[in-house]
Amino acid sequence: MTKDGIAGAEEALGRIRFTDTGLVPAIIQQWDSREVLMMGWMDAEAFRRTMTEGRVTFWSRSRQEYWRKGDTSGHVQYVKGVALDCDGDTLLVTVDQVGAACHTGTRTCFDADQLAPTTGESPALETEDL
Repeated sequence: MTKDGIAGAEEALGRIRFTDTGLVPAIIQQWDSREVLMMGWMDAEAFRRTMTEGRVTFWSRSRQEYWRKGDTSGHVQYVKGVALDCDGDTLLVTVDQVGAACHTGTRTCFDADQLAPTTGESPALETEDL
């Protein structure tokens, strides 16, 4: 952990819009394939740890404790990047995921319950003849 990493985390904390309960959602995405893996919650301390330790740390709302992905399962998330959305109320954490991201043992938390929405079509782009 470097002083620059700590200073960067502290500076970024001032821009994050946490919920009334002091949490911010963190979307976890595989850095190279861009596959969305999971969503977890972070408070200020979990964010600091994620920013300075190179591993993703979450706040468990059900257990009321910190948990670092992979400490018990071996399915570690190594931080590759962290971005704050335009509203400052959601984090995007890009990671190198080792093993399954979901607690059910699957690669992603978003592959088990595919819904059937009505889909839309993008209008065809009109091009001028040159």
